[in-house]
Amino acid sequence: MRKQYRSEIVAEADLADDPMDQFARWFRQAAAAHVFEPNAMVVSTATPEGRPSSRTVLLKQFDSRGFVFYTNYGSRKGRELGANPQVALLFPWHPIARQVIVTGTAVRVGRDETAAYFRSRPHGSQLGAWASDQSQVIDSRAELDRRYAELEARYPEGEQVPVPTEWGGFRVAPDEVEFWQGHENRLHDRLRYVRVAEGHGAAAWRLERLCP
Repeated sequence: MRKQYRSEIVAEADLADDPMDQFARWFRQAAAAHVFEPNAMVVSTATPEGRPSSRTVLLKQFDSRGFVFYTNYGSRKGRELGANPQVALLFPWHPIARQVIVTGTAVRVGRDETAAYFRSRPHGSQLGAWASDQSQVIDSRAELDRRYAELEARYPEGEQVPVPTEWGGFRVAPDEVEFWQGHENRLHDRLRYVRVAEGHGAAAWRLERLCP
């Protein structure tokens, strides 16, 4: 079940100064390599007591401020992030033997930003956000379908669906971003950016290589 990776060595000199710029490079390369859903990431959260949970979520935006995804704030991840904003993201780009691992802090995005994204979603996805009390127990699939049908009748295609009050985005501001490239003989490249404080609240990044 073990596979030997064959790829080019990643040199520190070839990386961008900022991890978000480097992520943009690798993201474009993953998309060009036709990795299935390169924006799929594993989001790991934990309770204040340290009990972890993970799930796959789609990244919807990234920029210099961090990585954005959307969810119901009453979902398990929403509740856990509300109590403990420390979060980890993993982009598992297996076909090209790469991973990107992010650790940071999640904060809610503003309602205007949430509303703009919500209105860009397909009509069915907007209705689905209302129909599902995410992570809550439901009696049956038939009950879920009934809720959706009622919403579909209330808000037919072409009619604006209001943004659910308990639905919105989280932005993960990274403290560390690791770029992992697989190689033969388990001699993988692991290059990690670590945020370091600079004067007046600005931030800089230290790049370090980790043993595989």
